[in-house]
Amino acid sequence: MSDTTRPVEATQTQAEPPGASGPGEVSGAEIVLTDVVKRYAGQDAAAVGGLTLTIPAGEIVMFVGPSGCGKTTSLKMINRLIEPTSGTIEIAGKDIRTQSENQLRRQIGYVIQGGSLFPHMTVEKNIAIVPKLLGWDRSRIHDRVTELLDLVGLDPERYRNRHPRELSGGQQQRVGVARGLAADPPVVLMDEPFGAVDPITRQRLQDELLSIQRELHKTIVCVTHDIDEAIKLGDRIVILREGAEVAQYDTPEVVLSAPADDFVADFVGAGSSLKALSLARVEDIELRHPTTAKVGDAVAKVTEQARANGDTAVVVLDDRGRPVGWPWLRQLRGDRIVRPEGELIDVDIRSTLNDALDSMLSSSHGAAVVTGERDQYLGVVDFDAVTTHIRLLEEQRGE
Repeated sequence: MSDTTRPVEATQTQAEPPGASGPGEVSGAEIVLTDVVKRYAGQDAAAVGGLTLTIPAGEIVMFVGPSGCGKTTSLKMINRLIEPTSGTIEIAGKDIRTQSENQLRRQIGYVIQGGSLFPHMTVEKNIAIVPKLLGWDRSRIHDRVTELLDLVGLDPERYRNRHPRELSGGQQQRVGVARGLAADPPVVLMDEPFGAVDPITRQRLQDELLSIQRELHKTIVCVTHDIDEAIKLGDRIVILREGAEVAQYDTPEVVLSAPADDFVADFVGAGSSLKALSLARVEDIELRHPTTAKVGDAVAKVTEQARANGDTAVVVLDDRGRPVGWPWLRQLRGDRIVRPEGELIDVDIRSTLNDALDSMLSSSHGAAVVTGERDQYLGVVDFDAVTTHIRLLEEQRGE
C-alpha cells in the first residue's frame, strides 16, 4: 500500500507512560468532526463533502460504505495524513491544526493492512521506533515491548528478536497493532487492518482486538469494507454514501433492526436469522466447563477426574490459565501432561455466534474453547447452546 512510504512519525503515538489508565478505565479521547470537507484539484465533486460526526471516547467506531465513498480519506484527515480543505477536527477538545503534524501523530496510533513493518528491523525495534524517538530509556522500551507482545498474544521471548520475514501474516499484523499502541495513544486509526489475511486468521485478529479494547478502552476508528466485521467490532457504525455523506450512524443493533433507508438496507443485506447471529455474542450463552488440567499435572489423576465428570477430553492450560490444547483422553501419554501439539480452536467471549459456529465446524469436538482478557480460559461453547439461544431469539421475535 502507498501508506508504507509515509515517514515513521505517521504511524506512531504520544509520550504518555504505559499504564496511564487502569484496567477498565477509558483511556481514549473524544473526536469531533465538524463540516469537514476535502476537495482535490481538478475534481468537480468533493471527496468528502461536509462530514459532521462525534466519536465518543473509548469506543470502536467502524467506517463502512461502497468503494470510493471517502471513508479512508475521512480517516486520514484525523491524523492529517490528508489535510482537510475546510472544517474542523478536534481531539479531546483541541483543534488538530493547533499542533504540528508530528506532535499530532504522536497522540494517534496508526495501523494499516499487513502491519507495514520495516523488514530490516526486528520485532522489538519495529515496536520501539517512536518510544526511542521520544527519548525513552532502553529498560523502559524493553519493558513496554514485553508488555505489548504479551497483550497481542505473542510470546515476548520467542518473537522479540525475529524479523518480519520470519512471521506469518497474522503475526505481522499483531506486531503492527503493538506498534500502534507503543506510546499509549488515546486514539488509534485502523485502515482495513485485517483485509490481507485468511478468514480464520482474520477472525482471531478481530477477537484479539476486542480483547485488547476490553482492557484498554481506546478510541478506535476503523475503516472496513466488510459489514460483518463492522457489526462484530463496532460499538457504533457509520455507513457512508458517496462524498462521505452519513447515511446512518448508530449501534449495530439499530443499523440492522432499523435501517435508515433503502441504501442502508441494501448495503447491510441480511435476513432476520443472520441478523440474530451477527448481533448475538458468545457472552450471551451459558458456557460448559469440562475438565481442565495444567501442563505438568499427573496424567493418571487427570484421566480419573475427567472420566468421573463424564468427559472424554480435557482442556489443557498453561501456568497463566491460558488454554493451549484440548486433547482426547486417548491422546494423553506418559506420566505428566505436556503441551499439546497443533493449534487450538478458540474464540473470544465477545465473538459473534457466526464466528463461534465457524470455529466449531473446524473443531473435532463440535465446540470451541472460549477465552477472555489476556486469553484467559473461560469455558466451552457448543452447538446445543448456540442452537438453543437462536431458538429463543426466534421465539422472542415472534411474540
